[in-house]
Amino acid sequence: MYWLVGLMTVAIFVLIAGGVLLEIRPQFALRIRPWYRPVLGTELLVFVGAQVALLALGIRDVLAADPAMVAAAAQGAREISTGMGLAIIGVGLPTGLSTIGAGIAVGPIGAASLAAVMERPEALGRSLIFLGLAEGIAIYGLVVSILLLNRI
Repeated sequence: MYWLVGLMTVAIFVLIAGGVLLEIRPQFALRIRPWYRPVLGTELLVFVGAQVALLALGIRDVLAADPAMVAAAAQGAREISTGMGLAIIGVGLPTGLSTIGAGIAVGPIGAASLAAVMERPEALGRSLIFLGLAEGIAIYGLVVSILLLNRI
């Protein structure tokens, strides 16, 4: 199973190295244009195939676990009540909803700030402040979730 993890790691590093190489030397893309798409497609196919194989082998290993170890792990586990489950869901709601709200806010603000900076480059600082304020909504939700998690 370690060889699948190694294969996935190599596939990711090759994709990253190819992207960095094409970013550093864009003229290199003109020389390799006929074959870089099939190579990147092959790398992506290898990565997805290794992920599926890792999932299949991992499920088989989990199902073939030693029953004594499973019983020992189950004995140390606490049972979660309905109230505790609802409390955990309630802890996650502020982060999820605030992230959605921040995404809704950042979209139009980012588009408008990009247009403003293209017309007047000196407006960059002010537009970054507005983007930061919109993104702060998500951070506030995360802080609220952490505070609620400490109460459980």
